[in-house]
Amino acid sequence: MLVNMRTMLENARRGGWGVGFFNAVNVEMARSVIETAEELNAPVIVGTAQILLPYMPLERVAEYLIPMAKKAKVPVAVHYDHGLTFEKCMEALRLGFTSIMYDCSTAPYEENLENVAEMVKICHAMGATVEGELGHVGDNEGAGRLANPSDYYTDPDVAADFVARTGVDCLAVAVGNAHGDYRFPPKLDFERISTISGATGVPLVLHGGSGLADDDFREAVKRGISKINIFTDLDKAGRAGAEKGLAEGAKTLMQLMPYEIEAMKAVVKNKIELFGSVGKA
Repeated sequence: MLVNMRTMLENARRGGWGVGFFNAVNVEMARSVIETAEELNAPVIVGTAQILLPYMPLERVAEYLIPMAKKAKVPVAVHYDHGLTFEKCMEALRLGFTSIMYDCSTAPYEENLENVAEMVKICHAMGATVEGELGHVGDNEGAGRLANPSDYYTDPDVAADFVARTGVDCLAVAVGNAHGDYRFPPKLDFERISTISGATGVPLVLHGGSGLADDDFREAVKRGISKINIFTDLDKAGRAGAEKGLAEGAKTLMQLMPYEIEAMKAVVKNKIELFGSVGKA
């Protein structure tokens, strides 16, 4: 069933478990996520991010994700992640996405707050949920890499003000996490997660989940992380599945698809079990 993120994340926060968000930039990815969630009777979040639109336009993503979510046997939120422009966020809403992340985290604080507060008013009027980001989650590669990441960590007191004044449904935090492949084992600031959770009272979001150790996930969820974003692990699994298919003699794209789906479903299953959301639908 197609839902927004509110109920599943509130239940996760109260129950001490987490919900996985998986970017699904083609039908095979979407099948891997939703079918696995159904098999495990787990709520799940699927979607895309603005940075991924060159690979699959937003309208095309909506054409397969929205109907698949509606037909699913478990709650499925369709989320537009890291929306960088107001216009694209509005397009996602018009296309039927049930959740929006308006990422103004690199803007000055008051500008971030005002922009996100406006988005909350619009989305809530349309029955959609909103995720904001405070602090800045950098990248492990490229221009987004931060020289001193701790300078951009989320401040608990500022987070409490931000949540109170914007009304966001969940908050993405910067606590030592980063997007993409980790070059070195990350060191998450678990005490900061606990403090932010207590100060804000809303579900927290961990971006850059791919590559973290299992114990990091468990501890982060225990401390107040309710939504965990996964893409790189899923993307790499799809490639590994295709390579296995080629090695075993697959000759066509159609013959490769079962290998890709099998490999990606294994990743989704592992994450859902790790986050503790099995049987929580």
